[in-house]
Amino acid sequence: MRQYLLKRLLQVIPTVLGTTIIVFILINAAPGDPLSGLIDPTISGEDLANRREQLGLNRPIHMRYLTWIGELVLEGNLGYSTRYRRSVGEMIATRVGPTLLLTLPAMLLSLLVAVPIGVYSATKQYSKLDFFFIVMAVLGVSIPVFFLGVVMIKIVSFDLRLLPVGNMVTAGLYHESWFHYAKDVLRHLILPLSVLCCAQTATFVRYTRSSMLEVIRQDYVRTARAKGLSERVVIYKHALRNGIIPVITVLGLSLPFLFSGAVITETVFSWPGMGTLTILAVESRDYPLLMGITLVIAFMVILGNLLADIFYAVADPRIRFD
Repeated sequence: MRQYLLKRLLQVIPTVLGTTIIVFILINAAPGDPLSGLIDPTISGEDLANRREQLGLNRPIHMRYLTWIGELVLEGNLGYSTRYRRSVGEMIATRVGPTLLLTLPAMLLSLLVAVPIGVYSATKQYSKLDFFFIVMAVLGVSIPVFFLGVVMIKIVSFDLRLLPVGNMVTAGLYHESWFHYAKDVLRHLILPLSVLCCAQTATFVRYTRSSMLEVIRQDYVRTARAKGLSERVVIYKHALRNGIIPVITVLGLSLPFLFSGAVITETVFSWPGMGTLTILAVESRDYPLLMGITLVIAFMVILGNLLADIFYAVADPRIRFD
C-alpha cells in the first residue's frame, strides 16, 4: 500500500501540470480578455493598451504561463485577481468555508438516506416501495437543479414566506450573539441544502440498488444464508461491503464537488461559495482567479480518486494494492 500511495502521489505532478497547461490555453483562446468588460467611451485606446501592458496581457501566452507557474512553484503565489485586485489565494480561502458548509452536510445526509433506501429497494425488488423509490430516484436525477431551486424559492419563500430567498445571512441584520448568527445561517441553508440532497440522494440510491441487486445473487451470499445467518447480517455485513464499492467510486468523484461548490445551486440561491466565485471569474475573464480555482479542483479530483482506491481495500478485503 505504501508503494502504491507513493506512486500515485508522484503522478500528481505531471497530471496537475498538464491540466494547468490545457486550461490556460483554453482560457486564453476564448474571445476577449479581462479588460473587455471595462471598455467605455471615456477610456482611450492608449489607456487600454497601457493597462494591458501592466497586466502582462500583451505578452506571448507561453511567457504568461511560465510566469504564473514559476510564481506558484517558487513562492506559492496563485496570482492576483484582475477584477477584484485581491490575492487569488485569499479569495479562494474565504469562499471554501461557505461551500463546505453547504456541500458537506448535503453529501453526508444523502449517503445516510440513500444507502438504506437502496439496500431496502434491492432486497424488496418489485415491491410497492421499491417502485416508489425508483420513480423518486428517476425524478431526482431528471429534474434540473436550477428548476427545482427556483420552484422551491417560489413556493417556500414567496408563497409560504417560511424561509429566506437566498444569500448566507440576512443583509443588514444585527446578530446579538453567535447563536442568533448560527440560526440565521441555518435558515438560509435549508433551501439550497434540500436541493442538493434531492439530486445526490437520487444518484446514490440508483447506484446502491443496482449494485446490491447484483451482489445478493452471488454464491457467497447464498452460502451465508445456508449457514443460518440472519438476513440482516447477510445483507449489511457481507453483501453491503461489496455492494458499496460503486457508491465509493461516485463519492470519490464527488470530492471536487465539495470544494468547487455546487455551481448552479450556489448561483440560484446567491450562496457566497466557490461555485458563485467560479461564475464571477468566468464572466469577468479573470484569468488568475480561474487558474487558481482550476488548480484546486484538479488536486481534489486526484485526491478523490486516491481516497476511493483506499476505501476499496477497506470495503473489500480481497482488494490489495502492491
